Order: sequence, then structure tokens, then C-alpha cells
Amino acid sequence: MMNIFEHTRASWVRYSDYEWQEAPDGYFYLLPAPDAAPSIYDPTKVTNELVLAAVEIGRSLMGGTPPEKGRNLIREFAVKYGLLGIMTALPTTANFFDYEKVYFPRNDFIREETMDTIAYLKHFYPFKMPDVKKKRTESVWNSRDDDDNAMKALMLTYSGRLDPQAMAMSFSRNYGECYEWMVSVFKDWAFTLMATQIYYDKDDPANAATRMVYESGMAAFEGNAPTYHLELRDRPVIVWDFHSLMLNIKMMLDLMMTDENNPIRLCKQCMQPFLAVDNGELFCSPQCAKKYRREHK
Repeated sequence: MMNIFEHTRASWVRYSDYEWQEAPDGYFYLLPAPDAAPSIYDPTKVTNELVLAAVEIGRSLMGGTPPEKGRNLIREFAVKYGLLGIMTALPTTANFFDYEKVYFPRNDFIREETMDTIAYLKHFYPFKMPDVKKKRTESVWNSRDDDDNAMKALMLTYSGRLDPQAMAMSFSRNYGECYEWMVSVFKDWAFTLMATQIYYDKDDPANAATRMVYESGMAAFEGNAPTYHLELRDRPVIVWDFHSLMLNIKMMLDLMMTDENNPIRLCKQCMQPFLAVDNGELFCSPQCAKKYRREHK
């Protein structure tokens, strides 16, 4: 069968620097630094390093990393890859501005099934709200910023018919993501890989109760899926639309976990994520293999 992910629209924006700011409610948000320059890249060109970095941060956070260190790890990730795009990942559609309200599938952050659009935006603009006028399905976003030519260029780039308005808004300098929410996302990725590996561990098989826990836990991460559209090129092709880095990583992680030849794994000794050379490989290096065998004689 053909590679269904051969064609994608997955460009993403990262700023040269980010900083944590504490909002009046006491929560920390990660935003682009005031003088940081934006740039555009394609996450699908760095899939392996992107997913490995995300899982490693999640593994570290699951191990009880102090908040200060956790914030530093996430900031360094954002400098390389950008923010996660949680705002466009959570709703049932990234085009939520085209509807009267924002609609949500089950998730860890928004308990309501629907929410007023402006109320939803407040979760991601803790210091300065965008100039948005919304009436039923009609919306107007005044994105003019006479002092920021880079921002103008970004808005022009992502103002086409195939890019949701919310995606462009998530690249603005005032857009931020809450530390607690980001921690939860990174932990979910690490849990997914860890639970799968333990579930199938032949050397240390889990009991029936434990297996049931992991099965239930895995089912909780249903999440959203990327959308697609048909383009007429030299032949008709399916083009996948990744409107958030969060969904991009989730989809790529799932594909890497189910790869029959070179799956992503956690090293059986040091627990670092790595790409296996073959499906039976369990260690990230010969050194870890020797150490494990020496300790488990």
C-alpha cells in the first residue's frame, strides 16, 4: 500500500527564544521573548529527533523533575521546535472560528463540551487578548501590528484558505501555553510509550490487573486526528493537515511505536528513548546491554 503520509502540510513556527511569565492567577505561561525572531520549518523533516526529544522530556517529568528544571527543559524544547499549538489541537476542529462555539472531544484540560470562543482564547492569552470580534459564525481578527514586520509576514503566510485563523493566531507574540498543560501533554507521550513497552515485556510480564490498567490508560488517549484534503497535482493526492505541533508529535509517535522494523523504544537499562535497529532490540547501546546483563545474572 502507498505511504498515506507522503504528502503533508506541516510547517510550523518557532521563535529564537522563549520565556516563562507568571500570570496574575499564579500560573506560568511560555511565550516568545520580546525580541525573539520567528522562523518557519517543517517538523516532518526532523521527525525522529523531535519525537525522541518530546518523549525524553515526558519521561523526565514523570520522574518528579522539579518545576524550575521542568520549565527549563520545556523552554529549550520550544526554542528548537516551537510551542505545542494546544489551542488548535484540543477542539474538534482547528477551524473553530467558523462555528458559533468551540466544541471539544474528551480531554484533560477543558471539561465542558462547548465553550464561548472568547472564553476559550483567554486560556492562551493570559496577558494581552487579541483584538477579535465574534458574532455567531462571523469573526474578525485585527492582526495589524505596525511595529512588527516579522509578525505581518507570518500572518500573510498563514492567511490562506487552507490554514485556520486560530493557527495563525497561535504564532503571535502574545500567545502562550500554560506550564501545567504542557507538562500533562509531555507526560502523556512518555506514558504511551512506557505502558506499551511494559505491556509486551516478555522478560517481566505484567499480571492481568496491571495489563488491564494499561489497556484502560491507553484508551484514554484517543485525542484528535489530523485532517486531510485532496489536491489535484500530477495525480490526485491526499494531503494531511497538521494544524498543531501537538497532533503532529502524537501521530508520529504512534507510527513509530507501530513500526515493524525500527520502532521507538525505551532502553531496558537506562530508560532513554531510542530507535531500534531491528524490532527485537531492547537497549540503546552495547554498554547498556552489558550493564543490564551484568546486573541481572
